[in-house]
Amino acid sequence: MDEKDRRYWLALQQVPGLGARTVGRLLGEFESPRELFERVRKSAPGLNLKTESLAWLRSPDWSAISEGLAWLEQPGHHLIPIGSSRYPDLLTRIADPPPLLFLKGDPTLLSNPQIAIVGSRNPSHAGRQTAREFGRYLAATGVGITSGLATGIDAAGHQGALDADGITIAVAATGLDRVYPARHRRLAHCIAEQGALVSEFPPGTPARRHHFPLRNRIISGLSLGTLVVEAAKRSGSLITARQAAEQGREVFAIPGSIHNPLARGCHALIRQGAKLVESAQDVIEELGPLLSHLRGTPLPEVDPPSDCPPEWDTEYKRLLGGMGFEPLSIDLLIQRTGLTAESVSSMLLLLELEGYVSPSPGGRYCLTGKYHGETGGDAEALP
Repeated sequence: MDEKDRRYWLALQQVPGLGARTVGRLLGEFESPRELFERVRKSAPGLNLKTESLAWLRSPDWSAISEGLAWLEQPGHHLIPIGSSRYPDLLTRIADPPPLLFLKGDPTLLSNPQIAIVGSRNPSHAGRQTAREFGRYLAATGVGITSGLATGIDAAGHQGALDADGITIAVAATGLDRVYPARHRRLAHCIAEQGALVSEFPPGTPARRHHFPLRNRIISGLSLGTLVVEAAKRSGSLITARQAAEQGREVFAIPGSIHNPLARGCHALIRQGAKLVESAQDVIEELGPLLSHLRGTPLPEVDPPSDCPPEWDTEYKRLLGGMGFEPLSIDLLIQRTGLTAESVSSMLLLLELEGYVSPSPGGRYCLTGKYHGETGGDAEALP
């Protein structure tokens, strides 16, 4: 793409009142954005566009694209228009593919088989650990892990892929000259080094509420399937899962405790037909032939969680026996175990430091995957 074509692509993206579907229709009628602009300057019969859109096409504000041009001059920055050989084929098959992608990193990775990992921004410790482990296992087989760079499950999935030295792709809801949330600046840098950052929004675009559903359709559109790890009933992750289903892609969900509100979204998806999965191998087997050409790297083994250390006294075992993998309040733990509030609080602190117990929203606690003893059987007065 020469410099002039690049300018016209950037200018087309700035046209007010044009969505992805309208741009797609126009590109079907004209060979290139340059031809569209040139034709509209002469006349615009039958284009069925808004007055403000036609005004821009006749007289573009070229200063509005200067930021995008400057961004593209930097090393590792790419502009990928639909129809380009580098534009991912899977994304062209959705109802409203973005006409233009900005990318930082390796553009060839967009066509690598990908699985999206999405979920709550405020997950439990177990949910975050599960997302990271699935990301690591799947990336070890050659599958790319795609997500939205959000806090919680998204970040854990990305980090799991990085742990395995695998491929991960982050789809942003802003221009790629900024990172949202800002705390993920280092994570974004690592993703760009080992995978790619992608956005349909030009540099200079801030985070806006309506950008996130648009971003989600790209996450699911790039992926063979979408895995939801933890999600409340009204989670944005369910939007991504719905879009994946509408795009004809697989939807996977990890079940959880009936007492965990972050499991309810996953349970709703399973009732609606999502595939219930308990391991990364379940995902690989379900996708089957779609992943047949990946390198045959076996899934890494997981060290089995250890049992209660023998030096723990009876009270610690009593507390652990009254807990489960669903979050419980301190008041309920006191009721279940008969221990004092002071004892429960101090023991929970130590167990948390040792990694056997995890805090959850609302001042509740649950066991982590590190604990492998009996649960619910050592406590008195269990409900």
